[in-house]
Amino acid sequence: MLEADYLPGRTLIHNGREYLYCSGTGYLGTARNPAFAALLAEGLSRYGTNYGNSRNGPLRLRIYEEAESYLAHHTGAEAALTVSSGYLAGQMAVKALAGAGRFEYAPGTHPAAWLTEHAPMAVSKLSFDEWAADLMQRLQQEPPEPVVIVSNSLDALRVQRYDFSWTQHLPADRPITLLIDDSHGFGVIGPDGAGIWPELRVPASVRVVVVSSMGKACGIPSGVVLADTAFIEDLRRSPFFGASSPVVPAYLYAFLQAAGLYQQARAQLQANVQQFTTATSGLSLFQSAPGFPVFYTLDNGFAEYMQEKGILLSSFCYPTPADPCITRVVLSALHTAEDVKRIAEVSRAYATEKPAR
Repeated sequence: MLEADYLPGRTLIHNGREYLYCSGTGYLGTARNPAFAALLAEGLSRYGTNYGNSRNGPLRLRIYEEAESYLAHHTGAEAALTVSSGYLAGQMAVKALAGAGRFEYAPGTHPAAWLTEHAPMAVSKLSFDEWAADLMQRLQQEPPEPVVIVSNSLDALRVQRYDFSWTQHLPADRPITLLIDDSHGFGVIGPDGAGIWPELRVPASVRVVVVSSMGKACGIPSGVVLADTAFIEDLRRSPFFGASSPVVPAYLYAFLQAAGLYQQARAQLQANVQQFTTATSGLSLFQSAPGFPVFYTLDNGFAEYMQEKGILLSSFCYPTPADPCITRVVLSALHTAEDVKRIAEVSRAYATEKPAR
């Protein structure tokens, strides 16, 4: 672990040595994008550094409704609601669904979408596809009782895009809610970074709720809930919403002005992903998913080798120090073609030298 007193961009300087930084979740590089910083400065000038109030207070800032209208239109959802973090978005939604039925959790569901501190998780030995098949079989065989199905949109740790085509066959004889945490997908996957929402196909009787952090690809300290209008209005009336501080409005201002910047960053990111995928094909070193900028390896020794070569990977025990180490190459839109070439070359060198190590 290296210490720093600033947030890295594409590189990190430590003890006079420069490292390529291939960690974190800032996939679009927004947090270190000077053009975005300029938009944020405009927002800070207009709205100040914070809005210390409830959105149910006497002052109504139009930027919130403007951002939520944009998010709903951009994703295809009926309505959207912004809150101060992705974790709050998940907890607000899941608490609102507490009485909506029995909870069924997919493997690896993020704690933000847990109803209780120690949620009953799916059998760890099951893959996502196996879990989905098992769930569908049980739903067809059991009495038609209400169910809340909770899942991530993808596995950002071991890198797998989940197939949700089975959800179009969910039974229509009972109330079913599908709650998906799209924190790692929003801004990266889907048309123009719209995330998982446009891909979902469910019977008309199934309620869909998508929650997401906007602090990853989009680079702003915010969370969003996407759902039907009735559910969003219920959230607006909830104590969770009324008692919580809203998103700092300057960030929403920058977000709304930055559509072109996000588009450019996504194009650069996809070019980097394609370049790295092509350059490392045949290595049998990585597990990856089409279009996703993270490359997972079971070989934790890879991180030490890369650091020796001046490339800092994401490699640490997650989610607690007692859990297994997760080692990944994380690309961002800040990386140049030369950066990607270097990362791929060192990866190939490791794969070649490994038998002798």
